Amino acid sequence: MKILVPLKRVPDSDTKIRVRPDGSGIETDGVKFSINPFDAIAIEEALRIKEKIGAGEIVAVTIGGEECMEQLRGGLAMGADRGVLVRAGNALDPLAIAKLLAAVYRREQPHLVLAGKQAIDDDSNQTGQMLAALLGVGQATFVSKLELIENQSKARCQRETDTGLETVNVKLPAVVTVDLRLNEPRYVTALGIMKAKKKPVEELTPAALGVDAVSRTRVLKLETPRKRQTGVRVKTVDELIDKLRNEAKVI
Repeated sequence: MKILVPLKRVPDSDTKIRVRPDGSGIETDGVKFSINPFDAIAIEEALRIKEKIGAGEIVAVTIGGEECMEQLRGGLAMGADRGVLVRAGNALDPLAIAKLLAAVYRREQPHLVLAGKQAIDDDSNQTGQMLAALLGVGQATFVSKLELIENQSKARCQRETDTGLETVNVKLPAVVTVDLRLNEPRYVTALGIMKAKKKPVEELTPAALGVDAVSRTRVLKLETPRKRQTGVRVKTVDELIDKLRNEAKVI
């Protein structure tokens, strides 16, 4: 069983984010970066699958510059067997990322792709779905429980939806994106960090993969969310409607 796990370098959820004055991006000075939390959950699930089966290979792949190597090594320290770094300098949109991952997939020929359902920096929630479409394989998204069945030929996935839980079976190979309640990622140990230094990391370029990694979308501007105003109590329905219409201007 070979499992491909994409990783993304994102600002740590506990760090304070400041938007540049011109709105072109975020200030990176003093910002701590980490593995996207949903991607860490995907690695953990891949490790559990490998441990349960007793054999297999987990390949972690990330796309970016040299700065992404820290997060890739973090995935190896958790237990991934080897890494792939696709060097791409510019910020890429989900479609460009999906095309690069599809090229890596064709090189690796994994049985399963486990990915986070979204990244916490842009919240696009598109890459996994686009990857499955480009590859022409099945997909299951927002998965909170995963079980391999029928001699590891299919995956039984429990999905979280707005109306409750849904269980679907998907034939492998497939792309599965994972949700928060799937598992709790393990801590990285000192021994894991030492082992990660010896694990192989292959470096590729979009040109070597035969991919024209060009973004079709671009971010025009970033803005800090407005501070929430203090709530108020209303005495009547008419007063509530008046405030919603004239103050909040939502009706």
